[in-house]
Amino acid sequence: MTKSIGPIAAALIALFLLASASLYTVDQRQNAMVFQLGEVKDVVTTPGLHFKWPLIQNIRYFDTRILTLDDPEPLRFITSEKKPVLVDSFVKWRIVDVKQFYISVQGDDLRAQKRLQQTISDGLQAEFGKRTVHDVVSGEREHIMDVMREKADLDARKIGVQIIDVRLKRVDLPQEVSESVYRRMEAERKRVANELRSTGSADAERIRADADKQREVILAEAYRDAQRIKGDGDAKASATYAQAFQQSPEFYSFYRSMEAYRSSFRSKSDVMVIDPSSEFFRYLKDPTGKSGGKPGAK
Repeated sequence: MTKSIGPIAAALIALFLLASASLYTVDQRQNAMVFQLGEVKDVVTTPGLHFKWPLIQNIRYFDTRILTLDDPEPLRFITSEKKPVLVDSFVKWRIVDVKQFYISVQGDDLRAQKRLQQTISDGLQAEFGKRTVHDVVSGEREHIMDVMREKADLDARKIGVQIIDVRLKRVDLPQEVSESVYRRMEAERKRVANELRSTGSADAERIRADADKQREVILAEAYRDAQRIKGDGDAKASATYAQAFQQSPEFYSFYRSMEAYRSSFRSKSDVMVIDPSSEFFRYLKDPTGKSGGKPGAK
């Protein structure tokens, strides 16, 4: 009995090892490439448990997740103005054709990254060489990234890779160029400011001149209207005085004399040198005015 258990156990172990060597699993984040005697036999993209022939077939796994290629140091490019700029960028990529990826770069991620770095570098140099510093810093930055993504993706497809995105994190000027650029920008801003001040001063002078002109016109029209109203008032007053004189000449003469007295004796310090028998004192001597103020009248 004991002797029969040994071979059975050995057979079970052999079957277990054979099954283990015949089965493999593929994660959903991976693709598996099946090699048979050193040659590519199949590419498995479906996650789960799969079968392979033991001893004559082996499996190699490839990560199909989105990966990031980030340059450790900024790259230096020349713009159309012959000015250098430092560009810090990164690339999002993933393997989409495992077989082509293996044939092109032997499935080596480092070789693939070097190929992508060279493609991105050449493409950025071509794009930056067409544009000015202002364009690459702000004006056409989004357009450059879109163009680079399309161009890099076309080249990356040749090695079984898809370019998801190309981003420019930072575009700076080298230290030796920054100072001259900033001085030129400062001079340009000062020129614009002086131009705005000159334009503002000219507009202010024009507005003041127009306001002075309108003021003179308003004052002239007001003076004209005032003189007309005053003339109309004087005419009406004269007509009223004439009408009153016609109705009661004696009362009119008395009223005018009282107004003359009030105006003449307004202040105690006023001094008048006049003949007491003058017609001016007619109503002071006789309220009825009948004496006429003639010499000798009582």
